[in-house]
Amino acid sequence: MPVPDFQSFLLPVLQAASDGEVHSLAETRERIATQFGLTPEDRAELLPSGRQARFDNRVAWAKSYLQQAALITSPRRAHFAITPRGKELLATKPERLTIEILEQYPEFKTFRDGSGDSSGAGAGASEPAKATETPEEVLELAYSRIRADLAADVLNRVKQAPPTFFESLVVDLLLKMGYGRNRAEAGRAIGASGDEGIDGIISEDRLGLDVIYVQAKRWDNTVGRPDIQKFVGALSGKRARKGVFITTSAFSAEAVDYVTRIDPRVVLIDGKQLAEYMIDHNLGVSTKSTFELKRVDTDFFSEE
Repeated sequence: MPVPDFQSFLLPVLQAASDGEVHSLAETRERIATQFGLTPEDRAELLPSGRQARFDNRVAWAKSYLQQAALITSPRRAHFAITPRGKELLATKPERLTIEILEQYPEFKTFRDGSGDSSGAGAGASEPAKATETPEEVLELAYSRIRADLAADVLNRVKQAPPTFFESLVVDLLLKMGYGRNRAEAGRAIGASGDEGIDGIISEDRLGLDVIYVQAKRWDNTVGRPDIQKFVGALSGKRARKGVFITTSAFSAEAVDYVTRIDPRVVLIDGKQLAEYMIDHNLGVSTKSTFELKRVDTDFFSEE
């Protein structure tokens, strides 16, 4: 089942502290996961960045929002306890807590507005009360969308560029990824084949201990299994054990399945992946803005 939205965790987190004791966030996560019947697979679902589990992130933000509303307090890192205000709210026996309910508390409204005024003028950067994602999820989702648009633009420009540009691009990308000893060697190893593609052998590492056979096609049509079989035949003729096939289009399902069952090892890079690699290695793109996501340094505030 999908992980519930983080507002669904507001009441369970507050209820976990209803006994007045100090509770750990780790213990509370286990309790809530059981309460919602989440499987290990559900809990393993990651945010788009792949750096944190979505469930863990949502429980942590539920705790943070309750703390901003002064319904709980955090005596030490990753621990919390209920406040008198929190007990008063539980006494009303709410069926569910939402951001709209938390906004009745001035501390939380100030936190949401970001400017301290109650007119809502500063709330433009905040998510609406019906939001189901945490602020961190919203940020990551926005980043993913911007990156996807950038990748599409990059690939479109590659397709519109002349064949010689594509040949140079593949050499530059392989060098950026750590293949080939230098550009002169890579440029000699990979030369134009006359069909808007490039074929050749490039060193796998700086020392040239092993080589990789490369074929790249600036195509619009899907690359099928016969094309890959022809490439594998070329590998066999050169006694090569590794190959990379790069295209600006896509590979058929049969082609993708085929390379999983053969020896030598062949890596397929389609147009979308090509654009992603270019972005990752800053090839054809430049940084427009940089944002840092920071958290409290608990060691700084430690008395030890």
